[in-house]
Amino acid sequence: MLEALIGMIIFFMGVLTMIALQANSIAIQADAQYRVEASNLADQILGQINLNARDNTGAVVAATLAGFSHQATGSTTTCRLASTDASANTDCCNFSGAASANALVTSWVADVSTNAATRLPGSTAARQQIVVNAGTSNQVTVTICWQGPNDARPRFHRIIGYVN
Repeated sequence: MLEALIGMIIFFMGVLTMIALQANSIAIQADAQYRVEASNLADQILGQINLNARDNTGAVVAATLAGFSHQATGSTTTCRLASTDASANTDCCNFSGAASANALVTSWVADVSTNAATRLPGSTAARQQIVVNAGTSNQVTVTICWQGPNDARPRFHRIIGYVN
């Protein structure tokens, strides 16, 4: 009788371990899905900027390129990732500056933060940034931030492209 009881305990511990592993794998898969979606959204706006910042001859127009800038101040180089850093929870996605009036950017921000099909959890218009640096070979830095339901701090995806 005792051997059967011990056998059942070992069996149920194995079942509980399998359930815990499956829950963990679901969380990892969701995180990977958010990262892929963030990458796709960043690539989408970089493509739109590359196509629409040009004149009829294909040359980049600096004023048009600058119009894609969105909340261009804060956090581009000061992101701290160490959990022991007091500022780590806030400065990776702490953006400020003017929101872009460009219709392509406002549509993209809506896709990131409100469109049910592409929305990242915990993302808002204030957590998205596009920095245009015409002085550095028309460098464009896109940062997308989101925060999943189980995340202690925001996650981000940053991509740098050049419009030439």
